[in-house]
Amino acid sequence: MATALTALTGVRYPIVQTGMGWVAGPRLVSAAAQAGALGILASATMTTGQLRAAIGEVRSRTDRPFGVNLRADAGDAAERVGILVAEKVRVASFALAPSRELITRLKDAGVVVICSVGARRHAEKVAAWGADAVIVQGGEGGGHTGSVATTVLLPQVVDAVDIPVIAAGGFFDGRGLVAALAYGAAGIAMGTRFLLTSDSTVPSAVQARYLAAQAADITVTRKVDGLPHRMLRSELVEALERSGRAAALLTAVRHAASFRKLSGLSWAQMVRDGLAMRHGRELTWSQVLLAANTPMLLKASMVDGRTDLGVMASGQVAGVIEDLPSCAELVERLMAEAHEALAALPR
Repeated sequence: MATALTALTGVRYPIVQTGMGWVAGPRLVSAAAQAGALGILASATMTTGQLRAAIGEVRSRTDRPFGVNLRADAGDAAERVGILVAEKVRVASFALAPSRELITRLKDAGVVVICSVGARRHAEKVAAWGADAVIVQGGEGGGHTGSVATTVLLPQVVDAVDIPVIAAGGFFDGRGLVAALAYGAAGIAMGTRFLLTSDSTVPSAVQARYLAAQAADITVTRKVDGLPHRMLRSELVEALERSGRAAALLTAVRHAASFRKLSGLSWAQMVRDGLAMRHGRELTWSQVLLAANTPMLLKASMVDGRTDLGVMASGQVAGVIEDLPSCAELVERLMAEAHEALAALPR
């Protein structure tokens, strides 16, 4: 199934496995790439040395194209861009809009630049700066998300820019791919669906929590870091939602103390990092502490299996996913469903 996305990136199918922190490591990325999708390596939780090693490990597992996700607001973003250029990575993806200079540097080196956006104006901005494609995430998506549904946001962006648009938020099967193509998208991006595969390194007990979840078990909360964050209801989320400011601060301090030992951050560094993540928003002190520790809160669940201590980012689709196929089985099934859905459409 050839689209502008497959032509741009060199992958076989118009499917993207998103760069999920602590989840999208070399094993999942290489399995997705080998299956014909565009696997995206999540680098925000890696040191630069770990990033180089992870790129090498993906290459040792597959010769298919893949990408690396970068945080545009990271202090070492320019150094990480240099690593992608030196390693000749095919695709760079950004969760926040990178500077015009970073986009130019990557494109001059032949790297495809894809930016994730949650609003039409953001898509227009990065397109004007030279981005090759955009991933448009509607409110159904997991992690930090907006309030506009994919079916409303996607056509707005498709009409606004002349670069390939990839739809994200609410996709898990071949029917969704066909629907996205009908809207004018060049493909779909999926996070939760790839998290729930046998190639994912997420602990089986955590995957079981996702599989058992109903739609009502997936919520959007601002109590963690002040931004709307879609995730499974966990012990921590429930405690924060029920707490007043004093109790929320006590919970945040207790968790911050635990994660400070793991992260090596001092209290001063933790507060400084949390304040830097405000992005102009008013945050309570509990949100400042938890914002600085959000990567560690994710690690607690996604790596250590401690769902009682961590958070579990999740798209709404977790409420309808019931199995753990391999990436190869998932992509093959999805494409078969897509062709079946296309064949069933009236001529």
